[in-house]
Amino acid sequence: MLGRSRSQFILLITALLLLVSFGFSQQQKPLKIGIVNSQAVLEKSIEGKRVMNQLSQKDQENQKKLAQMDEEIRQLESKLNTQRMTLSSEALMQLTSDLEKKKTARQRFAEDSYREIQDLTNRLFNKIQRELLPIIEQIGKDLDLDVIFDLRNSGAIYFNPRIDITEEVIKRYDASKKSGK
Repeated sequence: MLGRSRSQFILLITALLLLVSFGFSQQQKPLKIGIVNSQAVLEKSIEGKRVMNQLSQKDQENQKKLAQMDEEIRQLESKLNTQRMTLSSEALMQLTSDLEKKKTARQRFAEDSYREIQDLTNRLFNKIQRELLPIIEQIGKDLDLDVIFDLRNSGAIYFNPRIDITEEVIKRYDASKKSGK
């Protein structure tokens, strides 16, 4: 019973909002909306590709270093397992200590490199966003748009492709980077 009255209440509110918005739309010019897909700008623009490549290279370097550290740990573990019975207690303790130090160093490197990649990603993406904002604002003025949504963050489930300004943003952003050099 409670669920039914709640759904009726939501239906009533929705109907009222539609009526109010219809009344306003009869009195004012229609709302012009633009959509930009910031993820597509990152993936397709010259600067976005450069940034993604820079991040990918840094990640590959870190993964290579981690693989090297993993191999060193495997070698020490293998040595420890095969020579456990023949090593003196001091040598066994030293080898165990070396193994723990390598594992700790690997863990620290993994955490530090993850943080470093996150910081670099945030810095580079924020820089691109700062550079894109004036371009998007200018396109909004040029096209007489009332509002522009970022498709990646808006949660939109439908939009008319006619209002998607992503390609224009990419074109102007690439042009601004070429003229800026």
